[in-house]
Amino acid sequence: MYRVPYQPYYVQPVQYPYLYPVVPVYYHPNMTTPEDMRWSNKKVTKPADCWSQAEVDLNNLWRMLWEQHGAWTRMAIISIVAGSPDETVTVNRLLRNPGDMAAALEPYYGEAAANRYKQLLTEHLVLAADLVKAAKAGEATKAAEIEAKWYKNGDEIAAFLSSINPFWHEETFRRMFHQHLDYVKEEAVTQLNQQYEQSVATYDKMEQQILDMADHFTQGIIKQFPMKFGR
Repeated sequence: MYRVPYQPYYVQPVQYPYLYPVVPVYYHPNMTTPEDMRWSNKKVTKPADCWSQAEVDLNNLWRMLWEQHGAWTRMAIISIVAGSPDETVTVNRLLRNPGDMAAALEPYYGEAAANRYKQLLTEHLVLAADLVKAAKAGEATKAAEIEAKWYKNGDEIAAFLSSINPFWHEETFRRMFHQHLDYVKEEAVTQLNQQYEQSVATYDKMEQQILDMADHFTQGIIKQFPMKFGR
């Protein structure tokens, strides 16, 4: 283990069993090669992979928003399929999500970009609800048309996001949104077929996937605006 003098904030002490006084020596767990030990190549600050409180707060916000997106989407699907009396209020709650996400984008990209994202994501959710309703009614042709528009909308969201942040690569987001749509469609199909265990299993997979999307949002913002986060 290579050792460097103690620097406060990010290093950990090495325990010594000596019985006589010695000058404590400390090491940084990320420093594993002689090159890492060259102080000329290292800033005496926190490691790059260590997030500030502002970065943690941003990530928590995006994770909460995408968790809400997934959870209210699932509840809306269940309400539509079951013909539940809470269908309208549940769908209306789901449709608050695009505005909440837009509000999280606005401090970085401005009102116009935030509103455009809100418009695209609202369209995504409305199409999803219409697709479930068409499938429930057995309107196969209509459902296929809606599904085509739904995936096209996902491509438009990916293209828009890549246009405002160079770290949000269009192809990466296109794959993410298509996978998200696949999971939502699978949730709807399993609910319609009363395959409830499979429906729950699908939600578990979707939940992890949307958390990955949330982290991608966070990382892109931090990379694009490092000064806002003390980097």
